Amino acid sequence: MAMWDDRFDTPDYVYGKAPAAFLTDHAGWLTPGARGLAVADGEGRNSTFMAQRGLSVTAMDSSPNAIAKARALAAERGVRVDHVEASITDWDWAPAAFDVVAAIFIQFLRPAERAAVFAGMARTLAPGGTLLLHGYTPEQIAFGTGGPRNPDFLYTEALLRGQFAGLEIVELRSYEREISEGVGHSGRSALIDMVAKKPA
Repeated sequence: MAMWDDRFDTPDYVYGKAPAAFLTDHAGWLTPGARGLAVADGEGRNSTFMAQRGLSVTAMDSSPNAIAKARALAAERGVRVDHVEASITDWDWAPAAFDVVAAIFIQFLRPAERAAVFAGMARTLAPGGTLLLHGYTPEQIAFGTGGPRNPDFLYTEALLRGQFAGLEIVELRSYEREISEGVGHSGRSALIDMVAKKPA
């Protein structure tokens, strides 16, 4: 999408180079040797961290500007990531292709698109695989510290339970936290975390 390519058309890392706090909090799920997918990975902060943890990582994003920075970050950190330029709505969610799927702040999809992407993420998990999902709740709009202004794009616990009914939800919680992840995500935030497993 042109909007994202424009956003990333800067030498600065809009969301920083450090991984999302959610991902470091849940690093125990990043098993060395596992096949990982970073969904709409942007400038590479999360895929790079996954590779540093020993995963074999594929990172997809639609923005060439973001991917260029993601490749530079992986090289800077001395890890290998397979970066693929692709739209999230056109991605081939190959069945059972990944052991870990990380979807962090991907809240730019209309509800119908989101449902299709969520179904694809569940499908592409291998049996016993783990989905790590992180985003904003509707309360985030009042904070104005990142994320979309449209409540239709935001997550609630009930929404995620319904959308991922076929997975075993290990953790699902909404909370507030101060985050500092570049200029794009900075300040008090209304967040939601989900860890879910595909039945073996």
